[in-house]
Amino acid sequence: MFIVGVLVAVANQLLIRQWDRWRFWGEVAFITGFSYFIDIFIALFDRLGVPRLPILVQVLLWGAGIMIFCAAISFYQRANLIMHPNDDTTNILRFLYFKGRVGKAQLVNFLVPIVVLVITTIISHHLYSVNVGTVLCVLFNGPLIGFADRHFWRGLHHNFRVKVNN
Repeated sequence: MFIVGVLVAVANQLLIRQWDRWRFWGEVAFITGFSYFIDIFIALFDRLGVPRLPILVQVLLWGAGIMIFCAAISFYQRANLIMHPNDDTTNILRFLYFKGRVGKAQLVNFLVPIVVLVITTIISHHLYSVNVGTVLCVLFNGPLIGFADRHFWRGLHHNFRVKVNN
């Protein structure tokens, strides 16, 4: 996860067409801590028995989790202090390429992992790491982030920035 995050941080520099060292190193710092905490939470959920719960309960947990983290993404994308590289990619695509449309930006952001998934599935003849939660994220992250932008903490406005070189 860390290596992919650093590669996405590099891609973000290309998308903004300039070197922004604060953005890059902030994203690297974020993904360093984030990748560590993901391992902790996976172990915690496993110990709590979440993977062994009935599928309906798991789907409800996935749906609630996706709604909560989309609201959280909305908040911290609007604050735009330090972000996960993939969330910054969505913001970059949204404001530099898609006229503020978060749904379209999020779908394009998901295209790269989807293409990698398709290629690795063709090569290995196995599909890994795709479940109902993955499909829900692809379909609903953008619309849910947009919903949270409009309805939660409305006084918090997007602080998207790209350094202008004169």
